Amino acid sequence: MTSPPCTQSPELFFAEHPAALAKARELCAACPLAADCLAGALERSEPYGVWGGQIVVDGVIVASKRGRGRPRKSEAA
Repeated sequence: MTSPPCTQSPELFFAEHPAALAKARELCAACPLAADCLAGALERSEPYGVWGGQIVVDGVIVASKRGRGRPRKSEAA
């Protein structure tokens, strides 16, 4: 077996930019270790990153990651 994609470009799996996270998720989709990777990340409550093809924030799967900084005014109200 070749090494998993996360070992070839690890910074991609912890990126802030949505396009980079989408690329990481795409690479995970073909990985035979994806299910075990995700299960382990959820068990450990990983703080952030792409694990098993899913974006994890604070140990929970999220649909997308919000960028750093202040929330939009509409969200703050």
